Amino acid sequence: MADRQVSLAEKRLMDVKLNQLGAWLGGRDFTPNGILSAIRRGHDRYYNKYINVKKGGIGGVAMLLVGYVAISYLWEYDHIKHDRWRKYH
Repeated sequence: MADRQVSLAEKRLMDVKLNQLGAWLGGRDFTPNGILSAIRRGHDRYYNKYINVKKGGIGGVAMLLVGYVAISYLWEYDHIKHDRWRKYH
């Protein structure tokens, strides 16, 4: 019973071998509804794992905040780099 065969389309990314990656990507749903449902599943998984727990801490919210800071830095990096080389005298 534990050795039940799972089709390649039903496997998670971490269970797919490197030589099967192309076929696995081909089985994904890249329509707008498919992409939205994947984002929704990812949000639900994150929320249930880090936010909606019985003995919750600051970890899940801190991870979200660090991600926001990192993305904001990447978006503004060109402006920051430009200001770094400017001479004020």
